[in-house]
Amino acid sequence: MSAADRALRTAAADARARAAYLGQGGPETGAALVAVGGYGRGDLAPRSDLDLVLIYEGAAAPESEEFAQALWYPLWDSGVGLDHAVRGWEETLAAARSDLKVALGLLDARHVVGDPGLTLRLRSTLLAEWRRDARERLGSLADMVAARHARSGELAHAAVPDLKEAEGGLRDTTVLQALVATWLVDVPHQELVRSRDALLDVRDHLHEITGRASDRIQPEAWEPLAERLGLDGSAAAQRHVRELGRRVTHVSRLTWRRAQAVRRRPSGRPRPRRPQLTPLARGVALSRGEVVLNAKARPARDPLLMLRAAAEASERDVVLAPATAARLAREGADLPVPWPAEARSLLVRLLAGPGLVDVWETLDVTGALARILPEWERVRLLPHASAIHRFTVDRHMLETCREASALMRSQSRPDVLMVAALLHDIGKGGLVEHSVAGEPVAREIATRMGFDAHAVDLIARLVRRHLLLGSVATSRDPDDPLTCQYVLERLGDPGTAAETLDLLLALTEADARATSSAAWTRWRASLVNLLASRCRQLLTRDAAAQPQPDWLPVPRALIDDPDAVDIVVEPLEDSVEGTPEAVGPAGAADLRGWGLDAYGGATVRVIAPDRIGLMADVAAALAWQRVSVRAARAWPQDDLGCSRWQVADAHLDAALLGQ
Repeated sequence: MSAADRALRTAAADARARAAYLGQGGPETGAALVAVGGYGRGDLAPRSDLDLVLIYEGAAAPESEEFAQALWYPLWDSGVGLDHAVRGWEETLAAARSDLKVALGLLDARHVVGDPGLTLRLRSTLLAEWRRDARERLGSLADMVAARHARSGELAHAAVPDLKEAEGGLRDTTVLQALVATWLVDVPHQELVRSRDALLDVRDHLHEITGRASDRIQPEAWEPLAERLGLDGSAAAQRHVRELGRRVTHVSRLTWRRAQAVRRRPSGRPRPRRPQLTPLARGVALSRGEVVLNAKARPARDPLLMLRAAAEASERDVVLAPATAARLAREGADLPVPWPAEARSLLVRLLAGPGLVDVWETLDVTGALARILPEWERVRLLPHASAIHRFTVDRHMLETCREASALMRSQSRPDVLMVAALLHDIGKGGLVEHSVAGEPVAREIATRMGFDAHAVDLIARLVRRHLLLGSVATSRDPDDPLTCQYVLERLGDPGTAAETLDLLLALTEADARATSSAAWTRWRASLVNLLASRCRQLLTRDAAAQPQPDWLPVPRALIDDPDAVDIVVEPLEDSVEGTPEAVGPAGAADLRGWGLDAYGGATVRVIAPDRIGLMADVAAALAWQRVSVRAARAWPQDDLGCSRWQVADAHLDAALLGQ
């Protein structure tokens, strides 16, 4: 599949459309059949529909509707998909003015048959109006694009990427061309064309593989796609497609930032001939919303210049000019080994800044990132094996940094937390379990960055144990002292275990939040925080460290009648959010002693004469009512068996349980 194949398909479609038009006696003047959208651009895939508009004016108007009905039938009979419309001249202009999607499609209008002067006049009028109204329409266009991205995700990172609708997909290349047509901004033309053509090739192959007009690449399609692209396996195909999406996304975000900056500039104000520089730091300045180098910058003599520029851009959430990053990649001096303290501080500022993702992408695309972190290549665009992940491995690590930045102020070593967040999955992609494989890599990187021995050990241990709290909290009883001992034994030196635990708790939350909403539910958060609270108590060796039984007052009925059973159901209100403040280390994690009660549902308390099988009978009674049990706890009290059950059903009937 290539541009030549698409040109042949387009020519064949044009021939069918012309034959249908002329076969029905279509007028030579006053009406024109126009190709729009992908057909207008000549981007036809094997299963693409033909987007056609019959435009008429003047004397042709009365006959156009009747003629159109006869025109479409030969095309339908030929078996092609057809998306068609019939519009008068004024109606066409009105539709383009009121509907952005129509306007974008008509910007690519191409004459097929009929009156070529009508098509030429239409294109000229639409383009002039598009440029005239560009400032007013940019906001609506940006909202439309953002809504599409929210629905479809990113082509570079989505588990099932959409070649057309996702951020970095074909739809974005069309929007970029429309932005260029406004004359307000420009884009790197060659890079955009190369990426767009390569994505079109992938879509052509996908249509042939699936036999339908599908733009979403399902997991089973990667292997045959790799064969058609001449690549070595599905992993190589994924890297190829995701790299294309990443490059389009990078160009798109940069172009949109520039377009919005132009839009904010007062209309009519002349653009200064010389760039106006606002000093930010040594060698770094801000120009037209982008971080650039000033005239005094000497990349070859200042090894920290790249980190300084990136940190300023990330903190201010502005563009790191790609030309600046590329120059630093070419001319910049290597960082000294080990890094000086200023370099580590700049890295943390970069990782904690709101503009991290865009700045990191610029460093990556321009090759500058290899000077800072060459190990990044091992996880670059690497897909996750687990479907629960929203992003590829590299993007997930950046998202973990973003989540960790909200928690770093409560940590004794925020620098350690941020670097551990960046490196926690650096071991993925091999045959060895990634936390095990990542530990020595993280240790080597942290040493090169100049961290002291204690911080290096912390970072390496956090990478090695970043799954510990989540896995233990969901598989073992937090109130069992052996559970806490199991966790603490894996945190290293008892003298620093408390510090490690706090950092690990923050990293666990950041990692889970960056994975997906399903990975950090309020229920899971409560379990992890309860486990951390119990471990913290055991570290302080407080008397409260040992779990205390939930002694319940013995009802009078049980004293008078030893065969009686007492069942109480207490509905719980879903009123506490799973925030660090609500379930943090300040004691609130217990939440009525469970760490669970504030998360909706009900508590079922059962007291009965103790006997073998009592717990099984209560569990059977709950199962009979199809009650979802979240957790349970049981203990003896004299001759009684006491248990408390955390269930998801808030309106459980205690009378039915007692039957």
